[in-house]
Amino acid sequence: MPEKVKINFGPEIVEATPVDINQANEYFNQYFLEDGTVLKMKLVATKVFRIDDRYDADGNPVYFVQSTNVLAVSSPQNLKRK
Repeated sequence: MPEKVKINFGPEIVEATPVDINQANEYFNQYFLEDGTVLKMKLVATKVFRIDDRYDADGNPVYFVQSTNVLAVSSPQNLKRK
C-alpha cells in the first residue's frame, strides 16, 4: 500500500494516498487563431492523489492531480521574427 502524504488542498493540509497512473491518452486541443497561428495544447498529469475521507456530492472520492501544460505554436511566416 502506498505511503500517505500530506498535501495542500485549498486552505487545508490533508492526508492523501498516491495513486499510480496505469495508462494515459493525452491528445492535443487545437486552437486556430484569427492571425493564422495554430496553438496545440494538452494537459499532462504527472501525479495523482486520492484525498482521504473526502467525497463529492455523488459519493466519488476526491482526487488531487498535479499536472503541467504542453504548448506547441505554429505561426505564419509574417509573424515570426527574422
